[in-house]
Amino acid sequence: MIHVTTTCPDAPSAERLARAALLERVAACVNIMPGLRSLYHWDGGIAEDDEVLVIFKTAETARAALVAFIEAEHPYDLPVITWEKLETTPEAAAWLARETR
Repeated sequence: MIHVTTTCPDAPSAERLARAALLERVAACVNIMPGLRSLYHWDGGIAEDDEVLVIFKTAETARAALVAFIEAEHPYDLPVITWEKLETTPEAAAWLARETR
């Protein structure tokens, strides 16, 4: 299983991105976690924003397609997208494989 993570500026944009990824079958499940405060370097200073964390669960074979999808559909000019491989049960791995392209 792969977790692909990004942030969005608000819950509606996170939900749009999540639903679109599910419809495209590049993710099998998406968790949206509001209430994130981000501080980061931007345009020569330190910016602060409230954001929403979005975690996409996908199969390893669908990771590249999911990342490309997020890059194309994300509301930010420069979305930070990270991923990590996680261990899971054989049943969950089979489900992820069935639900993603």
